[in-house]
Amino acid sequence: MEDKCCCCQKEGSDLSLLEPVLKEYADMPGSLITILQHAQEIYGYLPVDVMWHVAERTGVKPAKVLGVATFYTQFRLKPVGKYLIMLCQGTACHVNGSELVLAAVKDELNIEDGGTTEDGLFSLKTVACLGCCSLSPVMMINEETYGTLTPEKAVKIIRELRGAANE
Repeated sequence: MEDKCCCCQKEGSDLSLLEPVLKEYADMPGSLITILQHAQEIYGYLPVDVMWHVAERTGVKPAKVLGVATFYTQFRLKPVGKYLIMLCQGTACHVNGSELVLAAVKDELNIEDGGTTEDGLFSLKTVACLGCCSLSPVMMINEETYGTLTPEKAVKIIRELRGAANE
């Protein structure tokens, strides 16, 4: 594991922040997902050097760590904006106009699904289901849920958040 590729060395994450988590879980079989969840809470996403460090400390092959990180949609491999918008594309939301809401959000932010605005304020991710079908169409921004959306309502919410962030 000593020979890391150049991209792994460039991240430069403060790996000491992960030490309490590794002390608690590194020797516990089946704890990889828990460790990665904590790592994402600490760093906001899963930097490559953090995943290498987790592999090193747990004895799990780097390919398996990356495989877990890419398999589960809860994990992010790139930094996200201050506001992570998760826009539901499930059946109920789709039937009730989520595609129009998505188009309005993409237009307002000038980004595509999976992108982050240039100012780092917003990231957009479409998801299969948020489990709020009775509120469809629905989106979550960080921990807040917004339902019965229209394109206009979604844009208004984004503009309010942008205004609050610029104050």
